[in-house]
Formats: sequence, C-alpha cells, structure tokens
Amino acid sequence: MDHNDHVALIRDGIGGGMTWADLGSGGGFPLAMADLLGPGATIYSVDRDQAALAKQSSALRDRFPNVTLHPIVADFTQPLDLPALDGVVMANSLHFEQDKAEVLRVVIGHLRPGGRFVLVEYDADRGNPWVPHPVSFDRWTSLAAGVGLEESRRIATVPSRFLGSIYAALSLTATPAQQRPER
Repeated sequence: MDHNDHVALIRDGIGGGMTWADLGSGGGFPLAMADLLGPGATIYSVDRDQAALAKQSSALRDRFPNVTLHPIVADFTQPLDLPALDGVVMANSLHFEQDKAEVLRVVIGHLRPGGRFVLVEYDADRGNPWVPHPVSFDRWTSLAAGVGLEESRRIATVPSRFLGSIYAALSLTATPAQQRPER
C-alpha cells in the first residue's frame, strides 16, 4: 500500500480535533493522518522501532512542515505519557495482541469524550505467523462495544493478498451526555 491507499482507508475516520496518536505506527499512516488533518495538527507516533520513527519524522517534516510529529519509542501496550487525544489510529498493530480488550481499555483511556478510534485490520479471525491474531469486522463490533466504544462502522475496505481484505473501522467514545452514572 502507498500513501494514497492509506489516506483512502482512514479518510472517513479522521476529524473531530487536531491531536491524534498512531499506535504501532511503523508504517505510513502518520503521513496520511497529517495529510487529512492539515496544518496545526499534532500527531504522537508510537512504535518500538526507532529507525522507522526517524524515517517517518524526516518524511513528515519534508511533506507536511506545518504538522507537529512527536515520535515516541515505546510499546503501546505499556503506560504512555500522552495528552488527552481527539483520536487514535491503530493500523495493523492490534493483531499482534492476543488480549485485545486489555490493550484497548488502556488505549481508549487516552481519548477525550467523543474521541475517535480508527482501526485498520485484516478482515479475518484466523491468522498466520505474520498476522497472529486478526480481528474481523464482525468480531470488532462486539469487542469495541465490550470496551466502551460506540457506533462502530466500517469506513473502507481494500483487497489484500493476505487474509482476503483489510478494512478500516471508526468507533467513538461516549460523550458526557451519553455516559451513564455508575450504580
């Protein structure tokens, strides 16, 4: 996939604010986010691969000089020092985690009320050595609801040589008016 493919996959999920994170961001999705968010955006790019982050930083500076990128060498499954975020993108990173609900609860804790969660994932429930734990869109809707995300919908699909297709989904965190008081 190239930059235009990345933009097309997440276009309908990006918006609702200018402070975003890409978790497991070794690829080109921070550039797509910068393209869609535009000048003044701030993107936290979290990945364990320092070289990939350095390459991203250079490309983003050259192509989108009015977007601020904060590269963070870290494992997104561990506690992160992030501000309240308007949105999170997880593109081809959640399928490495077996306990997705635990990871998602931590991740969505960084989102503001009404925040956006964009998932890019293989539409399969059986993996392989390179994609060990994919989550189909049907399974995603249940998983997302179970961790407090709402209004999950598919926003794009592209064919893939591996595991059939890749989809992008948008899910939202509850706004204060939607949150129920605890009993």
